[in-house]
Amino acid sequence: MQAVDPTQRFSSRVDNYVRYRPGYPADVLLLLKAECGLTAESTIADIGSGTGILTRIFLENGNPVFGVEPNAAMRQAGEQLLMEFPRFTSVDGRAEATTFPDHSVDFVTAAQAAHWFDQQPTRHEFQRILKPGGWTVLVWNERSVDTTPFLRAYEQVLISYGTDYQDVRHERTTENLGTFFASYPFQERVFEMRQEFDYPALEGRVLSSSYAPAAGHPKHLPMLAELRRIFDENQVGGRVSMEYKTRVYYGRLE
Repeated sequence: MQAVDPTQRFSSRVDNYVRYRPGYPADVLLLLKAECGLTAESTIADIGSGTGILTRIFLENGNPVFGVEPNAAMRQAGEQLLMEFPRFTSVDGRAEATTFPDHSVDFVTAAQAAHWFDQQPTRHEFQRILKPGGWTVLVWNERSVDTTPFLRAYEQVLISYGTDYQDVRHERTTENLGTFFASYPFQERVFEMRQEFDYPALEGRVLSSSYAPAAGHPKHLPMLAELRRIFDENQVGGRVSMEYKTRVYYGRLE
């Protein structure tokens, strides 16, 4: 997991993040109930909770959830979107310093976030705050890059125009999860998911990514021109599909 400080990377991308980032399939909740003993009373610390995409799944299950998010704009968006849930608590904290008491939560989760964490301090912090027998759950939506002509073209757009796309890909973390879980076994499950976009939504989806050049960057307009071209070339009925594999890694750190 990278030591890069990500806390400001998404500040200008919150609106697009809220509107166009994919959610997570209900299978994730069913998995944790079946394999990890999740109940409605399990206390969740969702680390790097952002705008609350995964947080909402647990809140809808009735869980008390602490959303830990260092980025003020993302945290405030999550507070607005989740204000209807009385069991939600927003926390200004980091993976490496959550602010929680020792042995206070049943589950630590991180969705689309753990590749930003500093691995060893994070691991120690998770061990500290988890109750005995508690679970760590890391989730990523992994976008398919070569299953369709559109997805191959989209990947090339990111490679060609992304500011640091190759450096921040989360696969760098998932390849080293054995180190994070150390000598303790962990499990992986994979679920299929997809999104469909018209062109404005596709543009919002790419601009929600921290590596997409923002307005004013010299690559911004050329990237959008190429995005429009590949959309027009691949759209069916005015829409294109983005396919994902939702990867869930879960285990204990004790």
